[in-house]
Amino acid sequence: MYRSVRLLLVVILTVACNLNLFAADVDITAYGAVGNGTTLNTEAIQKAIDACYKSGGGKVVIPSGIFLTGTISLNDNITLQFKKGAVLLGSTEVNDYKNLDPFVDGLGISVGWALVVAVDKKNISIEGEGTIDGQGSKLKAQQILTDTRPESQRWGRRPFLLRIVRCQNVAVNGVTLNYAAAWTSHYFQCKQVNIKNVKIVSRGVAHNDGMDIDGCQDVTIKDCDVVSGDDALCFKTTSSKMACKDIVVSGLRLKSGQGAIKIGTESMAAFQNIKISQCYIYDTTNGGIKLLSVDGANISNVQISDITMVEVKTPILIRLGARLSVFRKDQDTQQPIGTLENVTIKNVKAKAADNAQLMPPSGILITGIPGHDIKNLTLENIEINLGGGGSNENARQVVPEAIDKYPEVKTFGPLVPAYGVWARHVDGLKLTNVKFTLSHNDLRPAFICEDGKNLELNNWTIPETTGAQAVIRLENVAGAHINNNTVTGSANAFVRVEGSTSRGVHILKNKIPGIQKKVELSADLKAGTAVLD
Repeated sequence: MYRSVRLLLVVILTVACNLNLFAADVDITAYGAVGNGTTLNTEAIQKAIDACYKSGGGKVVIPSGIFLTGTISLNDNITLQFKKGAVLLGSTEVNDYKNLDPFVDGLGISVGWALVVAVDKKNISIEGEGTIDGQGSKLKAQQILTDTRPESQRWGRRPFLLRIVRCQNVAVNGVTLNYAAAWTSHYFQCKQVNIKNVKIVSRGVAHNDGMDIDGCQDVTIKDCDVVSGDDALCFKTTSSKMACKDIVVSGLRLKSGQGAIKIGTESMAAFQNIKISQCYIYDTTNGGIKLLSVDGANISNVQISDITMVEVKTPILIRLGARLSVFRKDQDTQQPIGTLENVTIKNVKAKAADNAQLMPPSGILITGIPGHDIKNLTLENIEINLGGGGSNENARQVVPEAIDKYPEVKTFGPLVPAYGVWARHVDGLKLTNVKFTLSHNDLRPAFICEDGKNLELNNWTIPETTGAQAVIRLENVAGAHINNNTVTGSANAFVRVEGSTSRGVHILKNKIPGIQKKVELSADLKAGTAVLD
């Protein structure tokens, strides 16, 4: 009996001791860190992290103060906790940074150096009321004094602010990430990631992405505020070995110098089961929503909903292409052309900027490539205000295929021939409850489809314009249902059908009192191509 009680006490004490070790807080100042903004604290902070890890894990505390540092590396079971007023300040000397997981970005530049890093770790957190500041502009100014390479090559040597690589059970909560020297936060092939209440202000140098989610799974991003010089929220797959999937995003506020919500450009592995909702996008100088598979990715089961955009140059770009880049050349091989299918975008209200990449501006660009259609894309409850100003000549603009080019809005410039939706190489495109308003008359069609199959246009509200050849133009379209749409302006034709392969166009129950012809067929088409109401 006595031995049993004694053994039980030993077990209880051992467990209590282990729990106490795991819960121990480690203050970085206890290991020599000085928060005066000038002392380099890399070694002291790393010693604090290593000591905490060896004791079983716990919190490494950054107290109030400004702690200058180069690369620090987190370990298993470590929480980096920022007290109010705490600043982790990145050194302006590039040689103070390490690259623990090198790779090549979408522009072909070697990258991967970072300020705060975790590679192949479990149970790591970054939390609190403090700030990580990369001093990006100052670091660049210091770098170019000795690095004489062109800026297009030189920038890759500059560090990311936060890199989390192949980690499991990751939490980033409450902290502010400021002024990275390159990408602000990069999560690569991680599982169980929770990002909440993070504020990012990262502008001043090129490539200031906000959040890059790269081949990660089981991810939640909620209630974050991102102001970025480059893409704000970007999903990537720079490796073919792990898909980006099972991701839920909500409640984000986004301002971007490029794309606000983006899937791609780096796109080798799949993007699946992604839901993004309730986001506010403003003052974005490129695309609001950009879905891009160009390196072999299969994009499927993506739902984007309840999005408000204000002053966004091009609200939506959707692209399936064949650039087929490889980013980890010693670990990966080129992939075949990918797919883009079963995507829904709904409940979007956008005020497009009058000054856009393509002039006159357009609302939505959708394009696959010959032989590779974008399939089963649904846009529902879409409302976009546009500047207008297109001419009859603009309405016949030929858009380059750009099959293997970098997928950017300007790639398809200088303009596209529809002001509302321009679509090419699509199958199963469904557009329901779409409304456009224009500040100025536009002689381009509201909708153009080139090389399409199985289209549905239902319940559109098309603004009053005068003098256009057609409101809708179909070129080599096999199967289209254009029903219950309302046009308040005037034009020569409601629907113009062109191309020798066009057939099966059904036009039913539309309200078009100012239109001269319900349908107009080009000379190479026979009567019977269209069915009128």
